[in-house]
Amino acid sequence: MGLDRGEKIFNVFNVLFMLFFISIIVFPLINIVALSFNNGYDAMKGGIYLFPRKFTLVNYETILKDTTIYRAFGVTAAKTVIGVIGHLVITGAAAYALSKSYLLGRKIFIRMGIITMFFYGGMIPSFLVVKSLGLANNFWVYIIPVLFSFYDMVILMNFFRSLPESIEESAKIDGANVFQVFFKIIVPLSFPVLATIALFHGVYQWNDFFVAKLYVTDKALYPIQYYLYQLLTSAGAASSAKAGVYISKAFTTQSLQQATMIVTTLPIVLIYPFLQKYFISGMLVGGVKE
Repeated sequence: MGLDRGEKIFNVFNVLFMLFFISIIVFPLINIVALSFNNGYDAMKGGIYLFPRKFTLVNYETILKDTTIYRAFGVTAAKTVIGVIGHLVITGAAAYALSKSYLLGRKIFIRMGIITMFFYGGMIPSFLVVKSLGLANNFWVYIIPVLFSFYDMVILMNFFRSLPESIEESAKIDGANVFQVFFKIIVPLSFPVLATIALFHGVYQWNDFFVAKLYVTDKALYPIQYYLYQLLTSAGAASSAKAGVYISKAFTTQSLQQATMIVTTLPIVLIYPFLQKYFISGMLVGGVKE
């Protein structure tokens, strides 16, 4: 059965709107890539949009000569991996427990969590708590304060509640305890939603620089995004020399900023396609036999 005129017009409008929406997102990214591969002083003349006018690799060579960026990458990778695993374990375990209606005090815990979603103590109380716990200038300041998220817990809790109870009952009949049920049955069946939470928290961990700005003064603990933040707020190219960066006339601070943004964004861009498929596919098919 063919589409009527109204549906055709609607589809054409949707396509045109999405093309426009995609263009305003993709164009700035392409522009940054073009500028990162262009001679810094030539880029100051303007007129570069989709392709570099005077191609050069000196921006990336200059960044990669700075050993600080490798240490920052290591810190960021470590806090992202450890943070995501810890976040999934703590938040997932809490969500599984609160998904059971027979849990003692369940309503009280949920109400306490809802309050934290609307009321925040503020930056100064948070700083005092972190400092009193000895987390200032400590790698674990990136991990411990965000191990649990009530918002993510609600998402996981609702997903766990949608799972058929017969799966758990059959496992318990076979002698599985609560930990075996959670890690060997619930977690594999919940992989799509866990992958989504992992991506959200992983992007947060990778992009976060504010925690380092507030709580960290040890340069050995600076993440890559704080490295980029310092570069973006630098007064000029000469400030990069303090970090041991080789200075030449082929780049400016702005060209280094563009190249650094590409370097820091690339890992997340590469990982995202591998997790995207889990957003739309379920893994419950065949989980329960009729």
